[in-house]
Amino acid sequence: MISDYFKLAVRSLKKRKLRSWLTIIGIVIAIATIFTLISLSIGLQNAVTEQFRMLGTDKFFVMPLGQAGGPGSGGAVELTTNDVNAIEKVNGVKSVSYFTAGNAKVEFSGKARYFFVIALPLDKANALESIFESMSLKIDDGREIKEGDKRVVMAGYDYKYNNVFSKPLKAGSKIKINDREFTVIGVLSRIGNPSDDKNIYMSLDDFKELYNSGDRIDEILVQVDAGQDIKIIADKVDRKLMKFRDVTEKTKDFTILTPEEFLGTFQTILNVLTGFLFGIAAISLLVGGIGIMNTMYTSVLERTQEIGTMKAVGARNRNIYSIFIIESGLIGLIGGIFGVILGISVSKGISLIASQALGTNLFQAATPWYLIAGCLIFAFGIGAFAGSIPSWQASRLSPVEALRYE
Repeated sequence: MISDYFKLAVRSLKKRKLRSWLTIIGIVIAIATIFTLISLSIGLQNAVTEQFRMLGTDKFFVMPLGQAGGPGSGGAVELTTNDVNAIEKVNGVKSVSYFTAGNAKVEFSGKARYFFVIALPLDKANALESIFESMSLKIDDGREIKEGDKRVVMAGYDYKYNNVFSKPLKAGSKIKINDREFTVIGVLSRIGNPSDDKNIYMSLDDFKELYNSGDRIDEILVQVDAGQDIKIIADKVDRKLMKFRDVTEKTKDFTILTPEEFLGTFQTILNVLTGFLFGIAAISLLVGGIGIMNTMYTSVLERTQEIGTMKAVGARNRNIYSIFIIESGLIGLIGGIFGVILGISVSKGISLIASQALGTNLFQAATPWYLIAGCLIFAFGIGAFAGSIPSWQASRLSPVEALRYE
């Protein structure tokens, strides 16, 4: 019986090809938009989760409050090396590393650009290794900076491969930073973030000379001992710093962020953005649903006599209702199929463009089976829902009145 309903629905759609396809287009656009948004959202979340996995579950950050623009942006509150020394005394802390950042004029091959310079401490055990791991830094050309190096820097991936200047930098190149000459001792592998791939890294001693920054620190990275609960150690560090800096919960001038808190904050922002964009896509879906309803109402009017004939030969209300509800559902399903295909193409295209033009791998298109199945079921459901009223109206027609209809 169900197969007969589908055959009748398909035959009806074939008779009204132009009208059916014009209705389907609305569903295609809506489903493609929804699929693309969710696909990129899942991909972005996966990429960020992977970054935190690389960071590890045994590290957390300490940052001063009021640093709204990120490291190097400055603020009323500053952390110092004294805070680092205090954190190192907390039981359960394996190592403490930190960095300071600032904007710099970088000159090479007759051109000047402005980029971030990040200062790394070279005199602390495991500090550089911990920072390399947390920032996903690897050497592509040359070697990494080490204790005792003076006036040398490591340059980000883009300086060698993405034409930041008129010619590529490489290990051994001479550059000027704030009018002082430095030697590029190493070029880093690609991180995938355009901003990170243009960073320049130098020793903290060179940075102090260049910026007269004193003991200022922009961010502290704390690694806990193996087997320790990161939340417990973070609480210990929090209490130690509050006592050391003589602040209370109300006057606290620093913040501690664990990987879970970082990920939670990002997830909240992503959910708000996705929800907003999903609302916009829902408008397209509403328009598509109205189109289906309009098409089904017209179909009911055109087939009034046909409905009367079916009822005259024994068709019941539920049979008529099923025929029309399946027809409207098929319109939604066909639109969903083409919408998913279009959505996959668009999301993959955005991912490719972002990777090549922007140099970032954060915009990855994810196409899990449950997203595809969900969109198809959703499209069929919207079609069936939009056609439910016209279908119910068709099922309630009197056979005598239907046969008399012209």
